[in-house]
Amino acid sequence: MRVVLAQLAPHLGSVAKNLDLHLRVIDQARRERADLVIFPELALTGYTLRDLVEEVACDPATAKPFRKLLSAGREIDIVTGFVEEKPRERGLFYNSAAYLHKGRLLHIHRKVFLPTAGMFEERRFFTEGRNIRAFDGPFGRTGLLICRDFLHLNANYLLFADGAELSLTISAAPGRGIAGDRGYASSRMWELMGETVARLTTTFVLYCNRVGFEDGAAFAGGSFVFDPFGKLVAQAAQLEPATLIADLDLALIRKARKAWPFRRDDKPEVTLASLERIVKSYDD
Repeated sequence: MRVVLAQLAPHLGSVAKNLDLHLRVIDQARRERADLVIFPELALTGYTLRDLVEEVACDPATAKPFRKLLSAGREIDIVTGFVEEKPRERGLFYNSAAYLHKGRLLHIHRKVFLPTAGMFEERRFFTEGRNIRAFDGPFGRTGLLICRDFLHLNANYLLFADGAELSLTISAAPGRGIAGDRGYASSRMWELMGETVARLTTTFVLYCNRVGFEDGAAFAGGSFVFDPFGKLVAQAAQLEPATLIADLDLALIRKARKAWPFRRDDKPEVTLASLERIVKSYDD
């Protein structure tokens, strides 16, 4: 399986320009004989939207940009981020990710953990997603997360318990702190999380982060792929646009799960019972 992680810098508020950027990358990925191309969080709109959120929101089932993406994606799978407004929830806006397969919308994930502190203010403009689940994709059971979701252990465990073999995260993570010659300290945090999740869930972990500047923030890039043994397969440089190509040996999933039987020995019923007990014991 060949994947392309499109570490690009979206144009803030311009769906038309970002759609053109998508189509160019998709065409390039097809020429590279890729099976899947992944774009960052809110790649169709830019990140620091604030009051532009409602202007760029769309229903992927009917919106013109998605019709063009679906047409372009008949021979290659596509994951991208956008602002979603569902027809039955008018006026509610989600930070969403879509998985497109053979010209149809296969799965949507709506960001659950919306950071709203310091420089982040997502909950001011977005509605929280209410579900984390894996889905049956063309390359195996697949999970899809958005940025901060990935940093929550429970989100990764839920995908693991739901049988995910591929974990895809799209992100718009700025660079913060300095880690010597390794670049941003925050980028190292994402890398350590990627390695840990890959090892403990025996899944391929793919993380696509954006680059560029918006509202004084520098988005870090550093997109990466870890295999089910926690080995780094490929990584893009920080700060610079890149088209990261990685070839995944899906047979490694079986090998890792034979060697480390975490999936076989998992007890989600114990987790569920324990969580119910913990929640019931909360002190209001």
